[in-house]
Amino acid sequence: MKNKVLELTMDLIRRQSVTPEDEGCLDVIGSRLQACGFQLTPINANNVRNLLAIKGSGEPCFAFAGHTDVVPPGDLTDWTSPPFEPTIRNERLYGRGAADMKASLAAMVVAVEEFTSKYPNNKGKIAFLLTSDEEGVATDGTIRIVEHIKNRTDLTIDYCVVGEPSSKDSLGDTIRIGRRGSLNALLRVKGIEGHVAYPTEAKNPIHHALPALDELARYEWDAGNEYYPPTSMQISNVRAGAGTENVIPGALECQFNFRFSTEHTAESLKEVTQHIFDKYSLDYEISWRLSGNPFLTAEGKLTENVKAAIRDRLSVETELSTGGGTSDGRFIAPLGTELIELGPLNNSIHKVNENIVLTEISELKDLYFNILARMLK
Repeated sequence: MKNKVLELTMDLIRRQSVTPEDEGCLDVIGSRLQACGFQLTPINANNVRNLLAIKGSGEPCFAFAGHTDVVPPGDLTDWTSPPFEPTIRNERLYGRGAADMKASLAAMVVAVEEFTSKYPNNKGKIAFLLTSDEEGVATDGTIRIVEHIKNRTDLTIDYCVVGEPSSKDSLGDTIRIGRRGSLNALLRVKGIEGHVAYPTEAKNPIHHALPALDELARYEWDAGNEYYPPTSMQISNVRAGAGTENVIPGALECQFNFRFSTEHTAESLKEVTQHIFDKYSLDYEISWRLSGNPFLTAEGKLTENVKAAIRDRLSVETELSTGGGTSDGRFIAPLGTELIELGPLNNSIHKVNENIVLTEISELKDLYFNILARMLK
């Protein structure tokens, strides 16, 4: 008997959809959804492909959300098998996107095919919010679908399951009910270039910036709260000089990122940061980019039914978490949607030899089917 979820997952992995490319993934998914009665609305922007698919009428509206794009594979020689040739070995499926998140997409599609076949008169609506712009800057992806939904009077997304790889040690042991915010900064500290033998004739921006950066790195931002770990700041890149040993550089550039809880806002983080740099009388400029604010969805019908489905199918008690990076849930949750993220293990995502355990693929489909049945049957 054919494993429909595995076959679709492998088909999607073969498509080299490095962000923001889609490489036909949405065409494959769209044709299957259309075949079981979905109406398709392409919502494309700046060469990014997005798809809103809807089936049914009335309330509630239950949505699946996900992305077809993947991160670049890196050095191909580091892979045991080619990243875009799905390969099975040792009861695992290997390939870029296997865990993040083409197996989730395949499981969603097949679960909906089976659900609509078994329950043709289910209540409410089922929707898909799909994009090829999640792994990159995410400026023309799910956010464009959300803008479209906001302009419609006939569509409200009541519940949403995002297929991000949420699990830690076993499928279903962790679901996300929110995410931390992400604030990026590019700092430029100005100095005066000169010869290292004549430091009085120059101004070394490295020497001037280090005490401020040290204080920034040691600063305790908050203690977190019931749902969030403490806010963290990490310096990700420092650049200065021309690579020669006898020249004092004229400028230093530094990139850093905040992953922040609801204890802070982007503005409060900026205010404290600038206060620190001002205290050291630096000649500096900072440019900021907010990737997303923290979001948290209240526990309700969806959360309870997802926990029950995991308990029923996998005999696992799940943990509610806000860990990890950002996700497109940050765009959907502000619609007033009860949203969770449920997907496979995340221990190989964005890595060489990304993979998923074969049994997880079918189990994930069964979970999604069970959740649909609990919410819409």
